[in-house]
Formats: sequence, structure tokens, C-alpha cells
Amino acid sequence: MANISASDVKKLRDLTGAGMMDCKKALTEADGDFQAAEKILKEMGLAAVAKRQDRATENGRVFVKSNGEKVVLLSLSCETDFVAKNADFAKLGEDMCSVILEKGYTEINDELKGMVDGLIAIIKENMNIVKFTVVPVATYASTYVHGEGSVAVCVNLESDKKEIFKNEDVKELAHDLALHVAAFKPQYLDETSVSKEFEAEQLSIFKAQVDSDEKLASKPDKVKDGIVRGKLSKLYKEICFLSQAFVKDDSKSVSQAVSDVAKKYQAQIKVVGYVVYQAGVTA
Repeated sequence: MANISASDVKKLRDLTGAGMMDCKKALTEADGDFQAAEKILKEMGLAAVAKRQDRATENGRVFVKSNGEKVVLLSLSCETDFVAKNADFAKLGEDMCSVILEKGYTEINDELKGMVDGLIAIIKENMNIVKFTVVPVATYASTYVHGEGSVAVCVNLESDKKEIFKNEDVKELAHDLALHVAAFKPQYLDETSVSKEFEAEQLSIFKAQVDSDEKLASKPDKVKDGIVRGKLSKLYKEICFLSQAFVKDDSKSVSQAVSDVAKKYQAQIKVVGYVVYQAGVTA
């Protein structure tokens, strides 16, 4: 039986990131063989991962990364807020984003799951890949992460003059658009993006409100219909990104803010889409 020294245990810990007691146990079982001990630790880790898979993961962190051609947004969950702020957990998310971009992944697979399992074995807390989205960049994409990964945003912009995104005020606009999405989390891009089902549901609600208002009982149907449509228009200004009051100047809408900058450079700038991820949200 090999004599397992404290330095041997530390060396294995440095190699694997496993706990000191687990390293000592593995080295003892492997009779001092480091390669065999690493294998034992891996097996121990995978067994521990399986035991933790049913534990709730209600905390987490979101990530965003761009390579200029594509942007990936990733959401990872974990059991505690403490781990969500852990440097190794943050590095895992960054590394996964890089792998997704480099290998062109579009869905969760065994390699990505394996990366998560590897950290579970070290940190000993359950974690999951909630979801990820890959966005092809139109002309320019602005990304933003709020705080320690509580919100991640990508705003995708298109222009007939790609070179205008080298100008600081255009880049500032793009950044402000991402800040706006992070702050207001709009439900839709614009009115044309709203589903017919959602619109019909809201019209039904507003009509019922108008019909039950005694002050409007004597009004002609045409007037009532106008009030209903006015309520819908007001709602769209609250939930549609391009119709919302711009975060940096609420005297104008987001679409007007974009138009003003575009006119300055005699160019067209179009917001073609946005994605917002929020930590702890699975939908």
C-alpha cells in the first residue's frame, strides 16, 4: 500500500479540482497511481451528478457572446444564488458560449451537458442548461449583460450602410437600445409582431370594459369601437419595443430615436429583432 502524502493529495486536487477528501480517497483506492485516481474521481463525480439531478435549480445566470457573425445567448440554472455568482460557474457559461459559436451548435447536446456535469462533480450542486439561442447578425448586433448575469440582451440591427456603425453616436444608439430592452423587456418588436390570438383576446377584454361602463352606455357603437381601438393602441405603446418611449428620451418612441440617427447619416437603420434572457426564467 502506497504512502499517500499531503502533497500528493494537493497535486491531484490541482489537477482535477475535486475536494481534498475525495482526492485522498481516490489516491488510496488507486494505491498512489495518479492516472487511476483521476479515473476514480471521474466515476465518483458522475455518480454524484446522477444523485443531484432531481434537486431543484431555481437560481442561475445568463450569458451573451458574439463573434461578429453570430450571437449566442445562454441560460444556466443552479440551486443557489451563491453558485450563480461563483467564478467557475461564470467561466462555464462563457466557455459554453464559445463552444456553441465555434462548433455551430443550435441545440443542447451531450458535449454541452458534459461540460455542466464536469462542474457539478466539483461544486457538488445541481445545474442545468435551461436554453440557448443563436442569432445570425444582420449588419450589427448590440449585446448587454446586466449586473452579474441577471439579464442578457441582443438587439439585431440592419442598415444599407454598414460603415455607419463605426461612428460613436450610432454605436451609442445600439447600446442604448440594448439597455432599453433590458430595462423594459418588451413583449413584441412592433404591432405587426403581435399574434392575432393576443390581439383578439385584448379587444374582447377592452370591449367588455367599455360595455360595462355606465357612462358610455348611451354612446354610439362607432364611438365605443373607437375607444376600444384607442385602448389597444395604448397597450401597444406599452408592450411593443419600437412603439415604447425611448429609455434615453421619453419624448420620442424607440422607432423615432432610430430614425433620427439614420437621417443624420442619410442611411436606413432597421431593428430586425431582439432577444432578452432573464436568469431564473425558463420560458
